[in-house]
Amino acid sequence: MVDSNVQQIMGSTAYDSNGSKIGTVGQVYLDDVTGEPDWATVNTGFFGTSESFVPLASSSFDGNKLTVAYSKDKVKDAPNVSLDGGHLSQDEERRLYEYYGLGYDTTTNYDTTTTGTTTGVDHTVGHDTSGPTTDDAMTRSEERVQVGTASQEAGRARLRKYVETEQVSQTVPVTKERAVLQSEPITEGNVGNATSGPAISEEEHEVVLHEETPVVQKTVEPVERVSLGTEQVTEQQTVTEEVRKERIEAEGDVHGGTTGTTGTVR
Repeated sequence: MVDSNVQQIMGSTAYDSNGSKIGTVGQVYLDDVTGEPDWATVNTGFFGTSESFVPLASSSFDGNKLTVAYSKDKVKDAPNVSLDGGHLSQDEERRLYEYYGLGYDTTTNYDTTTTGTTTGVDHTVGHDTSGPTTDDAMTRSEERVQVGTASQEAGRARLRKYVETEQVSQTVPVTKERAVLQSEPITEGNVGNATSGPAISEEEHEVVLHEETPVVQKTVEPVERVSLGTEQVTEQQTVTEEVRKERIEAEGDVHGGTTGTTGTVR
């Protein structure tokens, strides 16, 4: 059991049994019978948006550090309970005791030397330090929105190479031979060749014709390198969240006002 000033416990930093930070201590609940600190709430979750109950039994308090006897995950996963008039109901109290493996006996009062239960947990200390155990002044508090960023996967990009076929046309000149009929008159220069054969005969001459045809050869050449990279782009996003703020009203004979009027402190 923590034996320390309740006001010092509230707002301190809670650590688990392994020394890991859990969160900030919010409210402290006292036992109806003994008046000793019995339970505390710890702000957990993203930006401390959740509040979990943790027993103060077997806990220790040193300076601004509250060390509880349970792991961080155990505290964060504690059952959510609702308060009725600043008290834990018997059913909610039983749920918490069973969750933390503590004995629950409705016929036994709180005893610091055993694991018995209390006859009811009384919320007598306000989180805003303006409860019934404080002085005559009230503390007005407001919630503040703290917005940060968290990295998460937004999509994926990949490179895929495939082959496609297209038609390429190119004009190339080609040369071919064709037969041409030629004749020449008999002259003194060619009369010998013209009369070297028989006077009358049948004969045949053949000429082989040639032509060029297109020949296609394909080669592979590298043309460019392609890779994937990332770049950061910053854009503005608006976050809207509800925040609560306390207001303090003064009624009756208040200096600066008239009887029966209500003054509001914002």
